[in-house]
Amino acid sequence: MDSTKNLKTADLRFEFGKNWSRFLQAINEEKITAAERSLVEMLEVENLDGKSFLDIGSGSGLSSLAARRLGARVYSFDYDPHSVECTAELRRRYFSDDPAWIVDQGSVLDKEYLENLGKFDIVYSWGVLHHSGAMWQALANAMIPVREGGNLLIAIYNDQGFKSRFWRSVKRNYCSGPIKKTLIITLFVPAFILGGASVDVVKKRNLTKRYTEYKKHRGMSVWNDWLDWLGGYPFEVAKPEEIVDYYESRSFRLQKIKPCGRKMGNNEFVFFKI
Repeated sequence: MDSTKNLKTADLRFEFGKNWSRFLQAINEEKITAAERSLVEMLEVENLDGKSFLDIGSGSGLSSLAARRLGARVYSFDYDPHSVECTAELRRRYFSDDPAWIVDQGSVLDKEYLENLGKFDIVYSWGVLHHSGAMWQALANAMIPVREGGNLLIAIYNDQGFKSRFWRSVKRNYCSGPIKKTLIITLFVPAFILGGASVDVVKKRNLTKRYTEYKKHRGMSVWNDWLDWLGGYPFEVAKPEEIVDYYESRSFRLQKIKPCGRKMGNNEFVFFKI
C-alpha cells in the first residue's frame, strides 16, 4: 500500500520558493528581457505605463520585476514564504524602496485578502492556481481584483487524462519524502535530457541552442523548471474549453489563448472583464 495515501494534500506541498531561491542566483538581463517580452506579447501592448499589476503567486519575482520595468505599479504576493523572500530580493536588487512595488505574503484561497487588495488593470497568475490545492476556488478568487475593462492573464495545466493522473502520482510521491524524491529525480531527469537530445537530432540542432531558445521564450532555468515540474504538488488540470466556459459565464471575455496542444503543459489565457 502507498504510504502517502493517508497524508493530506496540504501536508504534501512542493516548496516552490526553495527552488526559486536557487534560480535567483542565475537571474540576468537576458532572463529579465525574456520575461518582459512574454508579457507584452501575451497582452499585445508595448509597455505597461500607468497600469496596476497584481502578481498572484509571484514565485521568483521575475514576472513582477518584468511588469515593474515595463512601467506598471506592482503588487506581488505568494503563499510560500521562500517565494516571498525571492520576490523581495529582486525588488531590493532592482527597485529598492520603490513604493510602486509592494511584496506581501498571502493566499489566493483567502477571499477576504483579495477583496481588500482593491482593483487592478492586470491580474496575472502564471502556473499557480493549479497548485493551490483548490483550483476552482482559486480561479474564482482570481476574478475578484480585476477591474472592469481589465485583464486576467492565467496559465493552467492542460488535462491529458491518463497522463495527467500519472504525473499527479509522480508529484505526490516526490513530495512524500527524500527517498522517493531522489529516486524520481534520478529516474526522470536523464529521461528529460535523452528525450530532448532525440528531438535535437531530428531538428538538427544542438543542446545549447535548444536551451538558449528555452530561456528566450520563458526567461527560466530549464533545471529549475524540471524540478518545478517533478515536484509541483498539489496538481490539478483542466481542459482549455472548461476554463473558457467558466470565465465567459462570469462576465469575462476570452481575448487570447495560447494552447499547449497535445503536450503536458500550460494553456495560457488572457481574459477581458466586461
